[in-house]
Amino acid sequence: MSKIDLKIRPVTKNDTLELIPVVRSYIVDFYKCPDPTDNELENHINYLVDNPGSGKQFLMEKNGEIIGFATLYFTFSTTKVKAISILNDLFISSEYRGKGLGEMLFKYALEFSKENGYAVMNWKTSHDNLKAQTLYEKMGGVNTNKNWINYEIIL
Repeated sequence: MSKIDLKIRPVTKNDTLELIPVVRSYIVDFYKCPDPTDNELENHINYLVDNPGSGKQFLMEKNGEIIGFATLYFTFSTTKVKAISILNDLFISSEYRGKGLGEMLFKYALEFSKENGYAVMNWKTSHDNLKAQTLYEKMGGVNTNKNWINYEIIL
């Protein structure tokens, strides 16, 4: 049996070309949104690399192939009087779902948020994304809204 090399790490500019089709699959195939140009996706990915105070993107690799990503954005909460992180994206390519990889990527983003002093990590998911809701509740997330499902973990 061959060894599986699984890694989660921050995105670098060297990852851009390989990450573009994964992000496109998330946008177009999963969320059914309009297809952005390669240039738009490249600019989006590189924005966070160039502006680490705005957010951080992590990728998951299996044997060197990018199979998923997570995106955190950073902002400030007036009511918490501290910086917070927002998990805007958590995506695993369809052929790798159901294997616990989304949970691993979620935990990585959560640990990053804790280690960097964010008061909470917030995220949203669609009301009909029941698989994601199950994962988020397993991770300790709390539904904080009725129109969107908002979760929060006190860090």
